[in-house]
Amino acid sequence: MRSGWQRLVADLLRSVPRGRWLLAASIVLAALASGASIALIGVSAWLISKAAEHPNFLDLSVAAVGVRFFGISRGVFRYTERLVGHELALRMQSALRLRTYTTLARTTLMGKRHGDMLVRVVADVEAVQDVVVRVVLPFASAVVVMVGTSAMLVRFSLGNAAVLLATAVVAGLVLPAWAQRVSRDADAAAIPLRGRLADQVRQTALVAVDLVAYDADTAALARIDDLDAQLRAAERRATAVRAWAAAGQVVAAGTAVIAALWIGGAAVVSGAIAPRLLAVLVLTPLALHEVLGGLAQAAQTLTRAQTALDRVVEVLDAEPVGRGDAPLADASEHPAVHVADLTIGWPGFAPVGSGISFDLAAGESVAVVGPSGVGKTTLAATVLGLIPPVSGEVTTSGRVGYLAQDAHLFATTIAENVRIGNKDATDDEVVAALDQAGLPLDPDRIVGELGATLSGGEARRLALSRLFAGSYDVLVLDEPSEHLDAPTANALLDDLWSSVGTRPLLVVTHDERVVARCDKVVRLTA
Repeated sequence: MRSGWQRLVADLLRSVPRGRWLLAASIVLAALASGASIALIGVSAWLISKAAEHPNFLDLSVAAVGVRFFGISRGVFRYTERLVGHELALRMQSALRLRTYTTLARTTLMGKRHGDMLVRVVADVEAVQDVVVRVVLPFASAVVVMVGTSAMLVRFSLGNAAVLLATAVVAGLVLPAWAQRVSRDADAAAIPLRGRLADQVRQTALVAVDLVAYDADTAALARIDDLDAQLRAAERRATAVRAWAAAGQVVAAGTAVIAALWIGGAAVVSGAIAPRLLAVLVLTPLALHEVLGGLAQAAQTLTRAQTALDRVVEVLDAEPVGRGDAPLADASEHPAVHVADLTIGWPGFAPVGSGISFDLAAGESVAVVGPSGVGKTTLAATVLGLIPPVSGEVTTSGRVGYLAQDAHLFATTIAENVRIGNKDATDDEVVAALDQAGLPLDPDRIVGELGATLSGGEARRLALSRLFAGSYDVLVLDEPSEHLDAPTANALLDDLWSSVGTRPLLVVTHDERVVARCDKVVRLTA
C-alpha cells in the first residue's frame, strides 16, 4: 500500500499531460547519456590499444568515428534529458504548489506558525522536483546502464561481466540503501528543523527592536543558534554516512578493476581474448562506477523528500479551520448584525465564550471589551464568517469589512496596499479612500517592509483605507488605536467616526477612549 507522499507523487504525475511519457523519455535519455559516457571510455581504450599495434588506418577509422559520436552524443543526450526531466518536475511542482495554495485558501491561517508554513509551501513543495530529478531518474537509468554494460561484456568475458555486475549492485544499490537507512533519522530531522529555524528567525526579525530595547536579543539569538546547531549536527551525521558510502563505492570500483586485470589478464594469456581488449575490460568498470557515484546522496535525498512531502500532505489533508476568506455578501440598504446566545471558539478547541447577544443596526457602534485572551478576536472572526459559531446565531446584512489588529502592509506602493480592500479600485477610488482615512499621501509612494517608512498612525490609516476602498456596509475593527499615542489615536478616531457615516461599527478594543465613543458595550468575561 502506498504511503501519503507516494500517492501524492503518483497523482501529480497523472495530472501532468503526458506525464508518464515524459518520465519514460527522461529515463531513456539519462540511460543513453550514461551509456554514451561508458561507451566513450570503452571505445577509446580499444582505439588506443589497437593503435599501439600500428595497424592500417582503415582499421581505426570506425573506432575513431565511434569516439567522436559518443563524445558528442553524451552531451546531447544529457542536455535533452535535463530539458525533458525538468519539464516534468517543474510541471509537477507547479501543480502541487497550486493545490497547496487552493487548500490554504479554504482555511484561515490565524494562529498558525507562519515561518514553518512558509517552509512547507516553498521548500517542502520543491521536494517533488528532487524526487523526479535527483532520485527516480538517477536510479532508474543506473539500473538500465548496469544491466546493459554487464550484458555487453558477457561477449568478451563472462567472469568479468559477473564481477562488474556484482560490484555495480553493491555500489549502486546496496551502499545507497545502507546510507539511507543509517542516516534516516538525521535526514528526516533536518526537514522539520529547517521549518522551526525559519519560524524562529521570522519571529525574532518581527520583534527585533523590542528584543534589543528590553535586552532580550541575546536569548533570542541563542535560540536561533541552538536550532542552527541542531540542523548542522544533522547535516554532519548525514554527510559522514555519505562519506563512508562513497568510500565503499571506491572500494567496489577498485575491486572491479582488479578483478578485470586478474580475469582479463588470464584470458589474454590463454588466448581467449585479444590483448587489446584488456584495456576495455579494465577501464569500463571505472566509467560505470563513476555513473553510480552520486546514488548514495540520491538515496539520502529520497528520505528528505519523503519527510518534506509528508509535511505537505499534512497541509493538504488537514481539516480546514473556518474559512480563508470572509464570504462577500450582497450590499444592503439596511446593514446590521444580529448575535443571539452565541458560543464562540476555534474548531477543535474548547469554547472561549458563551451567552453573547447583541444587535447592531445602521448608525450604531458596539465596543467589545474584556481581558486579553477572553475571545474578542474570536468573536470578530465568528461575525466575519471566518470560523463557525459553536452554538447560537450570527446573522449579518450587507458586506462586512475587517481591520485586523496586525494588518499587514506590503512593500509596494500606497495604491497597491489600498487595493487589498478592492483589487478593481480605480486611481480616483484609491485617492478617495485615502482621503476618507485622513491619509493625504502620494499613491505611488513606496511603502517599506512591514510599513517601515510610515509612522504608526499612517500605517493604521493606510490599513483603514482598504475598508473605504471596498464599499463595505458593516465595519469590524480590531484594536484600531493600538500602539498609538493619545493625540494620534484621538485624531484617527475622530476621522474614523466622521467617515463611517451610518455604517454599523463593531470595535474590539481595550481603549477606554474608543469605548466612550460607542453606543453599546459588550463585555466578555473569562
